[in-house]
Amino acid sequence: MTEPAEHPAERDETTVRARGKGFLPPRADRWGVESLFVRVVATGGIVGIGTALAAILGWQDVAAWIIGIVVSGVSVLLAALLWSSRTL
Repeated sequence: MTEPAEHPAERDETTVRARGKGFLPPRADRWGVESLFVRVVATGGIVGIGTALAAILGWQDVAAWIIGIVVSGVSVLLAALLWSSRTL
């Protein structure tokens, strides 16, 4: 008895990408300066998000130490995601 054909969703993504047959065409890497600029701008966005979050929590009369912990944690998490990204 023959085995059933492999379902398309079960294919290994790395082999599909390596062959360049993905949905989007392969993209050239960014230049170092461009990548750095994008990351700096995105880091500024993280600071803006933290500032807005602190303002909202302060407006709601949340204790200052809780605001510090929440804003610091969110900032570190977002920065880690940003700087670990290979697409920027």
